[in-house]
Amino acid sequence: MTKEEKKPTDYKAYVGRKVTIIVIGIIATVVMFLVSVSVGAVSIPIPDIITTIFGGGGTSLYERIIWNIRIPQALTAIVAGAGLAIAGVSMQSVLRNPLASPFTLGLSSAAAFGAAVGILLFGAGTTGSSIADAVVINNPYLTTISAFVFSILTTVIILFIAKIRSATPETMILAGVAISSLFSAGLMAIQYFVDDTRLASIVFWQFGDVARASWTELGLITLMTVICFIYFIYKRWDYNSIDAGEETAKGLGVNVERTRLLGMIAASLISAVIVAFLGIIGFVGLVCPHMMRRVIGDDHRFLIPASFVCGAVLLLVSDTIARTLIAPHVLPVAVLTAFLGAPVFLYLIIRGRRT
Repeated sequence: MTKEEKKPTDYKAYVGRKVTIIVIGIIATVVMFLVSVSVGAVSIPIPDIITTIFGGGGTSLYERIIWNIRIPQALTAIVAGAGLAIAGVSMQSVLRNPLASPFTLGLSSAAAFGAAVGILLFGAGTTGSSIADAVVINNPYLTTISAFVFSILTTVIILFIAKIRSATPETMILAGVAISSLFSAGLMAIQYFVDDTRLASIVFWQFGDVARASWTELGLITLMTVICFIYFIYKRWDYNSIDAGEETAKGLGVNVERTRLLGMIAASLISAVIVAFLGIIGFVGLVCPHMMRRVIGDDHRFLIPASFVCGAVLLLVSDTIARTLIAPHVLPVAVLTAFLGAPVFLYLIIRGRRT
């Protein structure tokens, strides 16, 4: 075989390996979805789950648990994890910062503050006295818009800092810490002026948990995540060009400033919707892109869908473990993602110092 004949074969093998990894991830997501729906206070055999899903009947108890509790929670974990992961991919690419994610740059804290303002000050939601009704969103659109406005404000600050030539990844993270502290102070100010019941509800709501989403919230999160995913896939070649350097990207005809702005707006929208309904879930957007880069490389044609699948699996597994680790007590999933993400975050900072 000549070199000219070998090149197409090598490229097909190159693409085939990456597609295979993504397909394996999709299969793992389906399997983990069935496991997640199966386990809990009431164990449900997987064959009964499959039968119920495809309309084959089943006991009324199983049907109520599967359709009203387990499936919405599992699907929310899949969609939220996927959304946070692709938001992280976009931010790391357009900012050329390996430490960027909605959580580390303060977008999540800004969205949480905005959602709290919408819920408590603009009447977009009500608060209760128990875990089941800690925060009930009456107007999901107003809540999302309020969270999105503050996320965009943070995005503007980040983009302004990114234009400073001396802004290193560490500088960007310090800016994210400052932004998070600012909005955390705002949340504390709100908490200071509310009564005890609302105070407890706000504190509980800040613990990111996929169990609180209903079919309505799941539909809105899914819509925003799918729209942004399609946009990121559409811009995959621009992201590859930006990774090669801004001057190279401009030489290839990429409008870097516009691509950066729209990418950050899309990431802000995903973060705002997820935080508004689920609370703050950290580190998924940081960990998943780095995990997939090690396995699949930097090519955004494959990195974006691979991170999408990785985020879905990671948050679904984390939520399943959180529900069963200290059963019958249930941990918020954000607790496990923080335990996972914090060591990875420290490792990335240390590795950056050494390079």
